[in-house]
Amino acid sequence: MSAIAALVIFVVAFVFIATEKVNKVKVVLIAAGAMLVLGLAPGAEVYFSEHEGIDWRVIFLLLGMMIIVGVIKQTGVFDYLAIWAAKRSGGRPYRLMVMLMAITAVASPFLDNVTTIMLVAPVTVVVCNRLHISARPYLIAEVLASNIGGAATLIGDPPNVIIGSRAGLSFGDFLVHMAPIVAAIFAAFVLLTRVLFARSFRYHPEHVAAVMALQERRAITDVRLLVRCLVVLGLVVVGFGLHSVLHVDPSVVAMVGAGVMLLVARLDVSEVLEEVEWPTLVFFMGLFVMVGALVHTGVIGSIGEWAVDVVGDNFIVAATSLVFGSAILGAFFDNIPYVATMAPIVEGLVAEAPDPQTGQALWWAFALGADFGGNGTAVAASANVVALGIAARTGHPISFWQFTKYGIVVTLLTCVLAWLYVWLRYFV
Repeated sequence: MSAIAALVIFVVAFVFIATEKVNKVKVVLIAAGAMLVLGLAPGAEVYFSEHEGIDWRVIFLLLGMMIIVGVIKQTGVFDYLAIWAAKRSGGRPYRLMVMLMAITAVASPFLDNVTTIMLVAPVTVVVCNRLHISARPYLIAEVLASNIGGAATLIGDPPNVIIGSRAGLSFGDFLVHMAPIVAAIFAAFVLLTRVLFARSFRYHPEHVAAVMALQERRAITDVRLLVRCLVVLGLVVVGFGLHSVLHVDPSVVAMVGAGVMLLVARLDVSEVLEEVEWPTLVFFMGLFVMVGALVHTGVIGSIGEWAVDVVGDNFIVAATSLVFGSAILGAFFDNIPYVATMAPIVEGLVAEAPDPQTGQALWWAFALGADFGGNGTAVAASANVVALGIAARTGHPISFWQFTKYGIVVTLLTCVLAWLYVWLRYFV
């Protein structure tokens, strides 16, 4: 009975989020509160359990990077990059989109995709404002590109960190098995965007001419501050890359980096904190509680166990189910708690595999489905939620369905290609 109640509350909340009749922060707070009051979530444990409550690592990673981006913004470097990108693309909309997507996809495997979006999105908004074009399609394309590109490495997407830890997979394993298909899928995605966003590619010669006349170097307002910020950012990136060696969580790296950034910047802290997307952080907290209730009442576990019973010992069916099933479920639940919940179930499937290659195939199918499923809806991945928050804050609001109508198409394409890759590489 408790499982049904938790599922009903979650579905009702999701409908309100999707229809946007009520602010999504209000919806998740009410839904999370109802689940706690009814005992569907694990009480006070919701503040301490990463599987059945708020994952503070994600919250503090976001907070730290928001502070870092807020300080860097004060240097004018985003305006510099925006003018540079506009001039290098000649103001041609599709060329500009490809350039921004390429930057995002290349950065995402080495930074996590949330961090990448937080760095690239402000540049995108500025360049689109300069060219007098809507930033919405560019932001959507970048988020989709970040979720694709982030799948390439162990540290590129948070679900990969969970899978790598559970399955004993290294950074090199991800490069060998995930990077090739991610590169191929990104190339296909670049071609697809030409069709998906065709109506948005409007060229305004008069505005382009004005931008081409600008001197990007004049956009930098404080060179010394920029140098200090870039040094700190570089150290943070190194920390992200070495977190599995140093055994320091990325959230700790981000928070220490934020503190050092504030220290070297010597700016008014209150002004920097105004740049933090507080509604986005609160939304994540509420969403984690809601998903935690589904875990606590056994809803997600039951779905996973049912899937195991259905596939039996047919491992190509198991791989197919993991690719498409993870994409479908991951489109409705944030893929971080989803992967944390499903990883033990996948581990059980892998234990029954007849050989190591088949077992690894299941892990890669799981990772591809979970990562690419992050594009399914506006709330399917952390990067999506962050991007929509930035879009709303900068005057380019993106609705749930504006994002999702593109995300569904891209998720379907990427999952079909991912399934073909798993089938051809591991089963044929």
